[in-house]
Amino acid sequence: MNWQVKKGKLALFAAAGMVLLGAALAYAEGHGEAAEPLSHAKLMDLLWRTTNFVALVIILVKFGSKPIASALEGRRLGIVQRFDDLTARRGEVEQSYKKYEEKLGRIDQEVQAILETARAQAELEKQKIIDEANRAAADIKRKAELSVQFELSQAKKTLRDEVAEQAAQMAEALIRKNLTDADQAKLVSEYLDKVGAR
Repeated sequence: MNWQVKKGKLALFAAAGMVLLGAALAYAEGHGEAAEPLSHAKLMDLLWRTTNFVALVIILVKFGSKPIASALEGRRLGIVQRFDDLTARRGEVEQSYKKYEEKLGRIDQEVQAILETARAQAELEKQKIIDEANRAAADIKRKAELSVQFELSQAKKTLRDEVAEQAAQMAEALIRKNLTDADQAKLVSEYLDKVGAR
């Protein structure tokens, strides 16, 4: 790096010398053929201009070469670092792109799998609802049968009670109609004999 800075300084001094030499020759020649010879004032003016220019070049090289070189080197390193970062980032982006591309390739399969799962769940839910409805219908039917049987047994009991009461009333009416006082005495006597025999 140090050799490159020295080489750059030498090239800068050589360029400045050539510019001064060209300026001096142009100044010395004047403007065309009828140019007058160099006067002492013109030579002094050229000397001061050349001295000022050389001093400016020396000051720029002495004080400006290191900051400019370090700034340029920092800029170069920054560009290299940025390029390396972009290269690494490019690899990451390419990997992400490939992953998303694979996902997009599988998306149809995933959608199909989700639809199949949803259909299977819907079928299970449908079957569960049908089974629940069948159980509810069976419960309602069983309760209705039990209710009918209960109502039928109640109706039979009521009918038996009514028939028994009706039969008792008819028997009583028949007995009152056909039973005489002598029959009544005979029945009482037979009953007492049976009770007394015990």
